[in-house]
Amino acid sequence: MPQLKVCGITDAAFAVEAARRGVDYLGFIFAKGSPRLVSAEKARAIAEAVRAAAPRRPRFVGVFVGTPANEAANIASSAGLDVVQLHGGYDADDARTVKARGFEVWRLLEGDADTGNAGEDAILVDGRDGSRSGGTGKLADWSAVGRLKGTGRRVVLAGGISSANIRAAVATGADIIDVNSGIETAPGTKSAALLAALLEAFIC
Repeated sequence: MPQLKVCGITDAAFAVEAARRGVDYLGFIFAKGSPRLVSAEKARAIAEAVRAAAPRRPRFVGVFVGTPANEAANIASSAGLDVVQLHGGYDADDARTVKARGFEVWRLLEGDADTGNAGEDAILVDGRDGSRSGGTGKLADWSAVGRLKGTGRRVVLAGGISSANIRAAVATGADIIDVNSGIETAPGTKSAALLAALLEAFIC
């Protein structure tokens, strides 16, 4: 079974519930203009609440779009994160910069020709909706998972995943399934009931 990430966390109570239910990764979005944008201070407060209340500690991921690599690492350090997700427009030097700061690095797959390894720990396959880089509810090109796995890559699959299609997402062979809008009642508002339904489908 793959691991599970819930991204776009904005609420401590939901984050604690997700951690208690065994979610492996909780993601915070630091992309300007996102309805799920949080500050480093808020992310740290939520992470601390999770650490205090949940018996099993998930890993914490910061999602960055357009933020310079060193600045992204500074924010991740301030927020107490484990993983930096470079979500568009980053190169191998950026990945190395962040890794040198002690973080695991996930990088977004950008285009069919993007098959090289920039030194990241995992590569993210996500759906796109025009200029919007994530949380769009659009399905990714799931066939890319098999191509990347064939080159020995660790793959994170995101984009439009919900309880309705998570079993099919698991069947792609992705190492991590990344859920965001599929468990929301509105952008940035996660639902414990939708999470429960997703987990029921995920583990069946």
